[in-house]
Amino acid sequence: MEKEQVGTIRFQIDFSQPLYEQVLDQVRSSIAKGEIGLGEKMPSVRELAQDLKMNPNTVMRAYQELERDGLTEKRRGQGTYVTSSPERVHIFRRDLAAQYINAFVAQMESLGLTEDDVQEYIHQRFIAGKGEHEK
Repeated sequence: MEKEQVGTIRFQIDFSQPLYEQVLDQVRSSIAKGEIGLGEKMPSVRELAQDLKMNPNTVMRAYQELERDGLTEKRRGQGTYVTSSPERVHIFRRDLAAQYINAFVAQMESLGLTEDDVQEYIHQRFIAGKGEHEK
């Protein structure tokens, strides 16, 4: 797995996995977490492709999807920028959290766990996590 910093964005690229999905998911995640600020300029397609050692068409496809998500916007002659709308990022983050929760709940149900079981496991995990942070 190759790690690369491009501008303010950190990428961890696994060349055995689809590159388009990795770029898309990692940029989405960075925007949702606030690691890339609202209104921040994104690296150019060419720059990102060169730094990540991938085809510019792969990066272009990811950028087009980010624009469709409403997370980025093209400014003619200036490049691609992260949206300046905190509401859009909030909605995306909420939708992403719902996807993660739905997948998690489906997995827990496939194990035959009840809601009470899951809540107890989550509670225990947070208690264990607090102990790790206090060390």
